[in-house]
Amino acid sequence: MKEMLFVFNPCSGREQIRGKLMGILDLFTRAGYDIHVHVTQRQGDCREWVRDRGEGMDLIVCSGGDGTLNEAISGMLCLGQAPVLGYIPSGSTNDFASSLGIPRDMIEAAGDIVGGIPFPVDVGSFCQDRYFAYIAGFGAFTEVSYLTPQDKKNWLGRNAYMIEGVKSLAGLKPRHMKVEWEGNVLEDDFVFGMVTNTVSVGGFKGLVNQSVALDDGEFEVLLIRMPRTPVDLTNIINYMFLKAQPNEYVHKFKTASIRMYSDEPVDWVLDGEFGGSRTEVRIENLKQRIRIMRGREILGQEIGAIPEKLIGEKMSKYVENPS
Repeated sequence: MKEMLFVFNPCSGREQIRGKLMGILDLFTRAGYDIHVHVTQRQGDCREWVRDRGEGMDLIVCSGGDGTLNEAISGMLCLGQAPVLGYIPSGSTNDFASSLGIPRDMIEAAGDIVGGIPFPVDVGSFCQDRYFAYIAGFGAFTEVSYLTPQDKKNWLGRNAYMIEGVKSLAGLKPRHMKVEWEGNVLEDDFVFGMVTNTVSVGGFKGLVNQSVALDDGEFEVLLIRMPRTPVDLTNIINYMFLKAQPNEYVHKFKTASIRMYSDEPVDWVLDGEFGGSRTEVRIENLKQRIRIMRGREILGQEIGAIPEKLIGEKMSKYVENPS
């Protein structure tokens, strides 16, 4: 019998897994898995369970928000040979799941895990002691994700980030940084920066170039200089969200590795969780380091939702005849 480690965060999102859990476990059992279940108790719990009990598993499945996914991947990278990862999203935004085309419906996502195929994705190494699945960021708005209370995230969903983000506009604080990548150097005062491997950030797709590939060994980098006037800030926003004319305050480029230096410690966020305060940061792309299960129907197509008519056929096919 195949072995599965299933770790889930019961508080993620609107605690929706509570009403789906029996259906998910039944689906996995009928697919031929001996399931080892753990309910996370605190931050870091998922990472520790995956690290300590993931060796020898045929499949590791996590359910929660982007932070839970980050912990699962971080734990897997500690293993000698990482198994395939399955992800059932249940957070407020689920950016990386959206990029992968993983359905928001939890039963459908579980069906893709037992009926899909592995897809290799890049992972970010942060200062050689932390990892991120889809974003490392600093500056304006980045602190919103980890400062917004969980109950507010559950109640307001994506709007919680908007409300807290607007509050932070008045406190824009530039960070003087020197940035180096592939022979290039940029030094300036920045109010925002992010290194990403996703098509969606905070539920918004306009912030990242739409030609993103999750397995190409490169990150998409966005840096925004400190605006001098309110008009400059308006122009930046128009460029980012409305695709206006290129803006001198916005820098976009791709790279496999990047270094950033600052005189004062800068707070970083990794996949929505606090990543520490650093004066020197080194980020490297670990190309195709993790394999994540995706539905067969979306491979070779534009990333998006699984056609509804295919879901029932797919799940019955792979649950009744597990391989």
